[in-house]
Amino acid sequence: MIQLLSLILLIITPMAKDYVSLSVPKFLLLLLIMCHNDADSANIINHLPGFDGPLPFELETGYIGVGEEEQVQLFYYFIKSERNPEEDPLLIWLSGGPGCSSISGLLYENGPLTVKLEVYNGTLPSLVSTTYSWTKISSIIYLDQPVGTGFSYSRTQLANKPSDSGGVKLIHEFLHKWLGKHQEFFTNPFYVSGDSYSGMVVPALVQEISNGNYLCCKPPINLKGYVLGNPLTETEIDYNYRVPYAHGMALISDELYESMKRICKGEYETVDPSNTECLKLVEEYHKCIDGLYFAFILTPLCEESKDTSPDCYTYRYVLTTYWANDESVRRALQIAKVLHMPKVKIHYLLVINEDVWLQESKEEWVRCYWDMPYTNDIKSSVPYHMNNSISGYPSLIFSGDHDMYMPFLGTQAWIRSLNYPVIDDWRPWMIGDQIAGYTRSYANKMTFATIKGGGHTPEYKPEESYIMFQRWINGQPL
Repeated sequence: MIQLLSLILLIITPMAKDYVSLSVPKFLLLLLIMCHNDADSANIINHLPGFDGPLPFELETGYIGVGEEEQVQLFYYFIKSERNPEEDPLLIWLSGGPGCSSISGLLYENGPLTVKLEVYNGTLPSLVSTTYSWTKISSIIYLDQPVGTGFSYSRTQLANKPSDSGGVKLIHEFLHKWLGKHQEFFTNPFYVSGDSYSGMVVPALVQEISNGNYLCCKPPINLKGYVLGNPLTETEIDYNYRVPYAHGMALISDELYESMKRICKGEYETVDPSNTECLKLVEEYHKCIDGLYFAFILTPLCEESKDTSPDCYTYRYVLTTYWANDESVRRALQIAKVLHMPKVKIHYLLVINEDVWLQESKEEWVRCYWDMPYTNDIKSSVPYHMNNSISGYPSLIFSGDHDMYMPFLGTQAWIRSLNYPVIDDWRPWMIGDQIAGYTRSYANKMTFATIKGGGHTPEYKPEESYIMFQRWINGQPL
């Protein structure tokens, strides 16, 4: 070790003047970074800042290295089932974006905690328990992916941008490594789940895991099916169905809709520039709908920023940002601490306890990293749905019926394109004596359901979403 440090000192001594302001420990950390290469970690969390008392469930956080030389470090939150973790299903939850942290799922959609909605006063936002957590009946891995999302990071400069297909392979690798460290879960029924943009990734991941079970990877993952909410599936289908959705919801007039159908011929997103009449109609359409909050058209449109009004729905995301960027929260979650080193080509030093790693990272946690460099190389996930159906994997596809990002009409259209017979036709599904939505099931073991009054993710109707999931995962009709 001393010889190696001497060699490193010899190499960088000409640059020593750049580091005169560094303390000896920090300088040694810079040297030791070249000698260390395993950042996998796991931590049991009993208390979280902002939550009163010990956590009423078992939470683990950590990093697992994947990819070439494990340069990509994927961060996860793992919550054990609160019922019977030895036998209950195990889920991985992937949020959308791409680039939206899985903390969205944990704190707003189907996790056991949420941020208390109150006006920010400069102190740490509070966390409170929920009544609708899917962890009541299943264990869930909430994964920050792709690299650059949430607290996930790369230790070195990436040769290629993250992508759909590349992410699928890295998540598959993550799962095998995670299960290797948690072998007690290898026999649990395993489900892939997510919403929004993860509709491009989840079906491909299901196929990747299924193929891997036969071809490469032992022990096999006990894959049993998948769950998707308001999924992006094929842009041309999903986006073009926004116009008939807008008409059905009385957002545009009959006359405008009939003209658009006749002149645009169903192509509303990628209009031929020579079709000037259609372009004018699309412009009129946007005058009607651009003032809407597409994720949930019943709520006012507000920009998601730190000066958002507490009256806005997205204010909860502001509170999450304050919470996740608090130093006490990062310490509790055992998040990599970034020390900026502008004159060092590696860009950052990362210190976890006494371990040291390279990092290229955002200096501030953001819920969704919208400017993430990314390659969208899966153009349609319909073929993956088809292959997964042929392989016999059940699926639950659900849509909040007030989502205009991925309107349920588009989801129904690609499901119809699979050409599977209906075995249980359109009917209401009930909670007590009230209609909670509508459902239909197919011969390919696919169940489609709407959530009445729901939006783009389960967060808009979390109680109903939980009951729907509970019935489906238990093999019961909705």
